[in-house]
Parts: sequence; structure tokens; C-alpha cells
Amino acid sequence: MNKMNDPVVSVICPIYNAEKVLWKCISSIIRQDFQDIEIILVNDGSTDGSLRICQKYARKDPRINIIDKPNGGRSQATKDGFLRAKGVFVSFIDSDDYLEKNAISTLVNLAKEHNLDMV
Repeated sequence: MNKMNDPVVSVICPIYNAEKVLWKCISSIIRQDFQDIEIILVNDGSTDGSLRICQKYARKDPRINIIDKPNGGRSQATKDGFLRAKGVFVSFIDSDDYLEKNAISTLVNLAKEHNLDMV
């Protein structure tokens, strides 16, 4: 159920041993021109420095929520993030990907303009 103060978009990122590329992914989410988001980082039992990177960003940005769990695979990590999401819309990104600065605003505007449930 979406409440008045909940974010418009939940961005979910499952993470497993991505320390070499994770900074680019998280930075691209934080720097979106559409700021009414929550960022759910799901550390899926990483054995590298991925969790430490997530924690560093979370200390700087209150929109970031971390789920730290034993490795259960990408599908389970994605599901765990989805179950925690509060946004009207939900977006998924892999930890080795990044978003262009206007990616979320473009998708939200299309969804609203055309009354879409999915973009």
C-alpha cells in the first residue's frame, strides 16, 4: 500500500560481488534528475567489498536502504527487494549497469502521460 510520504519510484538493485563496478551503478541512481525515489540495495552474500560500498553510500543518502542477506541467487534477491519496495512504480537495475541521468523521469512521465501500469 502506497502512503502519502512514500516515494514515487523504488529502484531495486540485487548485488553479488560487484565491488569493481558498483560505485558507477549507485552513483547513477543517486544522480537521477527525478529525486522522489527510494534505493533498495540487496547484498546477496557478497564476499568482496560490495556491502562496504553500499554502507558508504547509505551513510550519505537517506534514500538508500540495504538488505544484507545470505546468498540466495539473483531472483531471490530481486524478490526480497520488491517485497520491501514502497514506490508507486518499481524499477530494477543490475549492479553492473548504470542509468542515464533522466532515465527514471522519462519512464515516470511516459507512465503518467499515457496512464500506464508498466513502461
